[in-house]
Amino acid sequence: MQLQPYLFFDGRADEALEFYKGAVGAKPKMLMRFKDAPDQSMITPANKDKVMHAAVDIGDTTVLMSDGRCSGDANFQGFALTVSAANEAEADKLFGALGEGGTVTMPLAKTFFSPRFGMLTDKFGVQWMVIVPQS
Repeated sequence: MQLQPYLFFDGRADEALEFYKGAVGAKPKMLMRFKDAPDQSMITPANKDKVMHAAVDIGDTTVLMSDGRCSGDANFQGFALTVSAANEAEADKLFGALGEGGTVTMPLAKTFFSPRFGMLTDKFGVQWMVIVPQS
């Protein structure tokens, strides 16, 4: 069994994908736009070029993405994506990149369970935790 997060960006998936390419090295495996759907009955000029479905590799994980209903009101609550960094330097780099334009909710610092851990909400509203696992 495999569990994959599916993020709905409500019209900002292309922007989010470009951001994550730079921040965490995201690599799109598949991207389908609404205009590519066989049933065009619910496709409008406003959403035809939006992302209907994308599969994106981030490290060893595939994250699924969509523009969803393209309402412009993405709402990510009740979960966080966690990135395990190989070392403190990588954690600093990832945290800085993901936090650009976002809000730090817990600064990256040494904790009792990790040499480096921090939490933030990125500019799309996705919550992230960056951790260096204790050795």
